[in-house]
Amino acid sequence: MELERAVDRLEAIVDRVEEEEMPVPVREVWAFGDVALGLDPIERLDVYLTKDVLMESDADAAADFEAEYGVKGVGSTVRASWAEANPDRVRASDNGYAAPEKCLAAELLAGIDADAAGSDADAPIHLEVCNASFGDNVTRRLKGALAREAYDEVLDPRGVCLWADGRRDEEALSRLRAASFAMPTLPAALSSLGVDDDVAGAVADALATERADQRGSSVRGDMV
Repeated sequence: MELERAVDRLEAIVDRVEEEEMPVPVREVWAFGDVALGLDPIERLDVYLTKDVLMESDADAAADFEAEYGVKGVGSTVRASWAEANPDRVRASDNGYAAPEKCLAAELLAGIDADAAGSDADAPIHLEVCNASFGDNVTRRLKGALAREAYDEVLDPRGVCLWADGRRDEEALSRLRAASFAMPTLPAALSSLGVDDDVAGAVADALATERADQRGSSVRGDMV
């Protein structure tokens, strides 16, 4: 994907998070990886969303939606008002409950204005969705992945915050478009977080292998 198109997509995602109802409240939007490095073209557009958990539940809406569509949890895991307005974008996990991360992906990737940024389902876009902020999850995921030697689960720490708590960073978007962020290599970034040099290299190799196997759009949900 060309860098200009990738940043157009990021801006469209921020616009929609800012202006429209999402399946769950979104607190932060980050770009990380290739687009933060200013590569052109990029192999994959990585976006991190920090979501909040719904504080209230709607049992009546949940029962009605399950009866009509066979999906549980609407009104508690995702907003009932959003699901009722967008039943075609409701996605469920294997246990039949509405999955917030999959619903966000369906809403944001399918809903991007085709004239502004393209909306093809095969676009190389990956969404990471978590209840924790980007910085917190980088360190938590790193600690767990190193303990299990599951290096492909590490979250690339080279991120740029585009939107947080209702405020967007126009300068960050402009700098992404101009490829003006100075970012270290992945091994160097991991080393700065205390990872031994040889392990940092192994992590970078594992993430490169995992990315090479990815096709089209993808989403990962995480809870810490």
